[in-house]
Amino acid sequence: MSDAQADFQSGVVRPVECFRSGWQLIREKYWLMLGISIVGVLIAQFVPFSIAVGPAMCGIYLCLFRLERGQSVKFEHLMRGIDYFLQSFIATLFMVIPILLIVVPAYLVFLGAVIFETAGKQKPGAPPDPDMGITILVGALLFTLVIFVVSIVISVLFIFVYPLIVERKLTGVQAVKTSIRAAFANLGGVLGFTLLNIVLHMVGSLACCVGGYFLIPVHMAAVVVAYRAVFPALPAPEQPVVEQDPNDPNRSDFDELN
Repeated sequence: MSDAQADFQSGVVRPVECFRSGWQLIREKYWLMLGISIVGVLIAQFVPFSIAVGPAMCGIYLCLFRLERGQSVKFEHLMRGIDYFLQSFIATLFMVIPILLIVVPAYLVFLGAVIFETAGKQKPGAPPDPDMGITILVGALLFTLVIFVVSIVISVLFIFVYPLIVERKLTGVQAVKTSIRAAFANLGGVLGFTLLNIVLHMVGSLACCVGGYFLIPVHMAAVVVAYRAVFPALPAPEQPVVEQDPNDPNRSDFDELN
């Protein structure tokens, strides 16, 4: 990983501005990006063992980076996330394994406590013990809190992982390390960004439980805006000047991202 690839800015993430600029980024292509985002999320969710999470997310971010650069976006660009399969899968493992190591033991403790309370205090044929219900409720709330805290920590520390893999071509391990360092350097802004996203999705979910889906492309576009504030665009590599015929139909006004 070169110095240029590792460079990032500190204290530059402004949550509200990220979402506002993210909306501006996708406004003209909102319905296309909504379709791309929903299909990508569904692929990530329904393919087992989180195998498709990385490629799906990379495909969505590839589309967003193309929009940022003023390039055309087509639905098939989502499928080009498969080009980043190995590195994005490695990065995904760094997110999934800590969740399993924390959430699964917490669930087993909660389940064991419920079984102990039920078996130890509830006599056959006796009415339910109110204290037992309170104990189970408190345990459920604590378990939910554990999941909530773990989700926030993962969202904050790994926020830039997939964009780094797509734009800067980092390996999965490099992207994880760089994202964590950049997140700590922008901790207040990234934490505020994550909490604002949770609030927006909670409000959106009040709309027949589907409103949150309409916010997915806005959230991911906002991530790109935050990413660009932290990781300025790399200078384009110098290339030999080649005179082009202005009437050449193959002439392009933009360099391809990929």
